[in-house]
Amino acid sequence: MLQPIIKVEHLSHKYSVQWAIRDINFEIAENGVTGLLGSNGAGKSTTMNIICGVLNQTAGQVFLNGIDLAKEPVRAKQNIGFLPQKPPLYGDLTVDEYLTYAADLRLMDKQAVKPAVEHAKERCGIAHFSKRLIRNLSGGYQQRVGIAQSIIHNPKFVVLDEPTNGLDPNQIVEIRELIKEIGKDRSVLLSTHILPEVQVTCNYIKMIENGQLVFSGTSEQFNNYLEPERFTVTLLNPPPAEELHAIPGVIEIESNQEGHYRIRFAGNKNITKEVVELSVARNWELTEIALEKSSLDEVFSFLSKQSQQSTEA
Repeated sequence: MLQPIIKVEHLSHKYSVQWAIRDINFEIAENGVTGLLGSNGAGKSTTMNIICGVLNQTAGQVFLNGIDLAKEPVRAKQNIGFLPQKPPLYGDLTVDEYLTYAADLRLMDKQAVKPAVEHAKERCGIAHFSKRLIRNLSGGYQQRVGIAQSIIHNPKFVVLDEPTNGLDPNQIVEIRELIKEIGKDRSVLLSTHILPEVQVTCNYIKMIENGQLVFSGTSEQFNNYLEPERFTVTLLNPPPAEELHAIPGVIEIESNQEGHYRIRFAGNKNITKEVVELSVARNWELTEIALEKSSLDEVFSFLSKQSQQSTEA
């Protein structure tokens, strides 16, 4: 069994009298991109800052590659790379100067610094800007420099806080692809409140709402968290609407063109099978039928409301 690269146990933190997070537990053991999802103020930034050693928790433990972050912070942090929401860049340094500085901050062996800088630049697609002042780079390339500093020491775990914030659509696509590429050989934790970011970038999701972990699983499991309540069907020889309404479980029928229906149902898990059987028996000439999956927005909204109700109770 793989040792988790990150293990969070009973993590809690309080600001003055207000708990920001309460009893959060999770592990990340595999390479890939994990989305740390949550609305603004949910507690994900607090969680991320504790994991990165920026903030000391009120209670609980964080282990990085098996090392207790609180007891051996320097050794533990050698396993982590961090890109804050606002990259810690120095505009008057060149890309090479800045990445060399970042490597020195990580206490890297002097002989390893130059090869590490070259590798990080190549990996992040900024080698052709080696001698360019950082302040003269576009926002997208500055973000690439920020990501390069987070992987300069070849950490096993990389934390990226809102890495596409403020970028234009083309830059967002490029950074997403870069993040997925980096996630092929290490674990990446991507903090965001943007659902499309999770959908196109992440393999796994941890969702925090009201300071509590409300979901932990794969992106597919998150997308399928709510049971379907609608399906679409296309019939070449459709029956009268009353006949469809008579199917057990059917609540509502929408039709924007002849023979194509969007049907809402409840309680009948075998309804699509029944529709297929009825179509054969009554010659409806069914050509297509498909359950509608819940959208990420619906799942996010459901989990947020569920968490709010639990907190109020």
